[in-house]
Amino acid sequence: MERLEDDELMARLKDGCHDALGVIFDRYHRLVFSIALKIVRDRGEAEDVMQNVFLEIFKSVTQFDPSKGSTRVWLLQYAYHRAISRKEYLNARSFYKQEEASCLEQILKVEDFAFRKLTAVEVGHLLDQGMATLSAPQRRVIELAAYQGLSMSEIANQMRESLVNVRNHYYRGLRKLRAFVESPADQHNAVSDE
Repeated sequence: MERLEDDELMARLKDGCHDALGVIFDRYHRLVFSIALKIVRDRGEAEDVMQNVFLEIFKSVTQFDPSKGSTRVWLLQYAYHRAISRKEYLNARSFYKQEEASCLEQILKVEDFAFRKLTAVEVGHLLDQGMATLSAPQRRVIELAAYQGLSMSEIANQMRESLVNVRNHYYRGLRKLRAFVESPADQHNAVSDE
């Protein structure tokens, strides 16, 4: 069955040959997973999206029409739309906001700072205060990198700035943010009082 073309596998799947789905899965699961991961930016969620895509393909195989596009295109459309829907669902439930503090902790590499003594809300508040001390370009670059997972090149394209400028904003912003986080607590309170 591995030698069959995609359209032939889909025809077999329509006829009730469930083994055809296994072959299609073997061919495309990595591609579907990579698309989902780029959109939802979480491995566990991307795996769920991938599994749901193939489950839906199995359930709706009768809707597949090879005259309208290839199996690959059909799968990619499913993957894209399901991943976007999942991201919207996660955004509505503040999934990404919960991950922000730990993401910035990794970027800042402040293992020696006593984050373990703070609640997630307190860490988030501290990082919000620190982000407020940055220039607008520094803040934007760090937000795009940390919260949206964009690469420096993608950020440069989005902000319409040179890669050199984006990197400059990024590293200067991180240094400022690290200095703020490592500064004494009374300085943080002064910032929040202003």
